[in-house]
Amino acid sequence: MTDTAATVSTGLHTDAAAKARLKGRYAAEMRFKLLGAGAVALAAFFLLLLLSTIVTKALPAFHQHYVTLPVNLSAENVNPEDPSSANHLGIIHDALSNEFPTATGRQERRLLRGLISTGAGVILREEIEADPALLGQTPGISVPLDDFADLYLKGLLAKSGESRELSGVTVSAQEGDVDLGFADSTILELARGARAVEGDGGVLRMTSGSDSFLLDIAGGVVKLTELAAADGGGASGKGIVYEPLTEAATSPVAATLRTIVTAEANRKITDREIVWLDRLNARDLIESRWATLFFFTGASREPELAGIWGAVIGSALTMLVTLALSFPIGVSAAIYLEEFAPKNRITNLIEVNINNLAAVPSIVFGLLGLAVFLNWFNLPRSAPLVGGMVLALMTLPTIIIAARAALRAVPPSIREAALGIGASKVQTIFHHVLPLAMPGIMTGTIIGMAQALGETAPLLMIGMVAFIVDIPGGFTDAATVLPVQIYMWSDFPEPGFQQKTSAAILILLGFLVIMNAIAVVLRKRFERRW
Repeated sequence: MTDTAATVSTGLHTDAAAKARLKGRYAAEMRFKLLGAGAVALAAFFLLLLLSTIVTKALPAFHQHYVTLPVNLSAENVNPEDPSSANHLGIIHDALSNEFPTATGRQERRLLRGLISTGAGVILREEIEADPALLGQTPGISVPLDDFADLYLKGLLAKSGESRELSGVTVSAQEGDVDLGFADSTILELARGARAVEGDGGVLRMTSGSDSFLLDIAGGVVKLTELAAADGGGASGKGIVYEPLTEAATSPVAATLRTIVTAEANRKITDREIVWLDRLNARDLIESRWATLFFFTGASREPELAGIWGAVIGSALTMLVTLALSFPIGVSAAIYLEEFAPKNRITNLIEVNINNLAAVPSIVFGLLGLAVFLNWFNLPRSAPLVGGMVLALMTLPTIIIAARAALRAVPPSIREAALGIGASKVQTIFHHVLPLAMPGIMTGTIIGMAQALGETAPLLMIGMVAFIVDIPGGFTDAATVLPVQIYMWSDFPEPGFQQKTSAAILILLGFLVIMNAIAVVLRKRFERRW
């Protein structure tokens, strides 16, 4: 019998057909493993791509450029009896004008003042209030630059080209419109490559659509406007002095030609502003600082003054209300439905509707909150209290479903043992079953709270999209939340908000990680093994 069985068995697994089937199964198993590994690798790739894109765009928002100016706080500008009545922003503008006395025209002075943030006056007033001893002196006060100036210094607004050393350059005057001379015709080839427009007589005009040529010569800066071939060889040109020369270079001298590749018509900063900023930078008056305004201030329509702290506090208050309402109500409902409710059509109908509510679009809960909490109960709009109540409605089904599954997963022997030693049904549930089910309940709560933290649509319906400047101090104060703040910033046209949007997304992710980490620690603390 043994020999016959061995022969039959050997025949089943060693013939050609059996080997082919076995090979096919192994190949299918290998394909499945490769597909699974490929899916994981693809998901990891897109995750890394997403995070790297967000981080790369967000990094410029974490630092900000300030300019330090000597401001005149004499009694002529600031009344010592009433310092808050002074024109603080005007004092800052005067200090900046003193750095560039040649900027005298109305248009030039307006352009120069635009380099400073409109919030600089408030910062100066706060500095005086914090240290009244500054009155009567000329201290150096640091104020933030305008968003376009800040973006330029970060290299995000105007792309610079290669700088070239030129020799044999002459300039006819120290300021105003000047004539230039070049020893060779290299500058003409550079102008043609910089998209200069060729006019009559071979004159090359450097328009706003071409690259900008800024010539550093004799301690000043000249912007080239026209270039042409000179009669005696070399090249001649015309230009505008943006920064006065120390003296007219009637004899050939060396100069540095700087090219701004981004055409002036395609950027939000002019060549003249670039020259001013470079001068301030060369005098060590500009420094890059950690962006405290972004982290610790509220919303603003000015990108350089806009902060995320108001939305962080609003999110924290909203999440507290959501957790305080949804967790006890959801767990209580789950305990009743799983342990005490009779199994009949009514409870079956309730269970089906709870499952369906988990799939209802979130904006429907926003409409419910608008109709009930705002229009019926007249609760305050844009308040974390109402936002938390709306999000609690949305989170309840998730917590109930997860809590019921966790209660159902507790072994029946736990209940039987407790009842066997004389415990009541309530004692059995709250002293034995619920502690064992708590890790699963917390897992469901984490999922529900994470979903609530990222929700925007229901909060838009109850007015939390309003522009709120102040930091909320309570549950009934007007506030916004992180997802809504990100949504608002992403819709603003100013380029400075692009970096702040990405930075706010990182803060939202950090907020989520911290919240989940706390929940995981609590879950581990209550975890039991059997």
